[in-house]
Amino acid sequence: MLKKLLFATALFTYSLSAFGQSADSLTIVKTKWHKNRIAKQVVLFRHHFDQKNLFAANENISFLEIKNTGRKAVFAFGAEEKELITTSNFGLRNTAIAAVNGNFFDVKNGGSVDFVRVNGKVINTNRLDKNGNRARHQEAAVVIENGKISIKKWDGTTDWETKITAQDVLLNGPLLTLNDVDETLDRTGFNRLRHPRTCLGIKPNGRVILLTVDGRNENSAGMSLFELTKLMRWLGCTSAINFDGGGSTTLWVNGMPDNGIVNYPTDNKKWDHEGQRKVANVILVKKQARR
Repeated sequence: MLKKLLFATALFTYSLSAFGQSADSLTIVKTKWHKNRIAKQVVLFRHHFDQKNLFAANENISFLEIKNTGRKAVFAFGAEEKELITTSNFGLRNTAIAAVNGNFFDVKNGGSVDFVRVNGKVINTNRLDKNGNRARHQEAAVVIENGKISIKKWDGTTDWETKITAQDVLLNGPLLTLNDVDETLDRTGFNRLRHPRTCLGIKPNGRVILLTVDGRNENSAGMSLFELTKLMRWLGCTSAINFDGGGSTTLWVNGMPDNGIVNYPTDNKKWDHEGQRKVANVILVKKQARR
């Protein structure tokens, strides 16, 4: 009798969980996103789930979808070796269409704590732990070649990133999904708890999603990396990688209201567009230079 009761309870719990996932995925599929065509091959999507109707929470999601052809709209990195600059200022000084914050950095002293190479020049190298081990955000990379962006996974070697032939390499992570296979994430607080998130995903048709989820506010809870993985899948991505988040999470689009800040950065602990945090590097979307 006890075994039957335990089995029934487990089955009921699983059914509720599966129902929740199904309802959430359906919510995303049926969402009428607010769309703006920003430039050729670049579209902005926004929606505020304000009825606690995604993961049983309020969520404010903004993302760009970009054709990853290396033509018309191209990808680039903006980076500083030690200085920290807001995402919007990175975008403006690089005459970009749009920008999102990049990888993890030293808040006190500036500069990324992960390997960054821009135009063939190494800007920052990995800072390893006291045992010489990599952080999870050093086990994958976003790579740009001829204006097109891709995701690569660490091969386990100590000098992996230096052997990548591309001129532009930025380590980041954790990796969420690669080629339709979800990565295994541990249950640390960083992964399990809800925070503002920045993410890059790639769809089977090659289109790229640059996404922000706001958090740390009653208007938007943020997401765990487990929830973020599901969201990116529901948006059609078969590869996805997490970026630095929290107070760094910022999506900037040139010419938009509020000085181009689309989301609600949290560094000022207010629900407005003023709370940008200065960062070490960004992902840029730029118009292809005329030849």
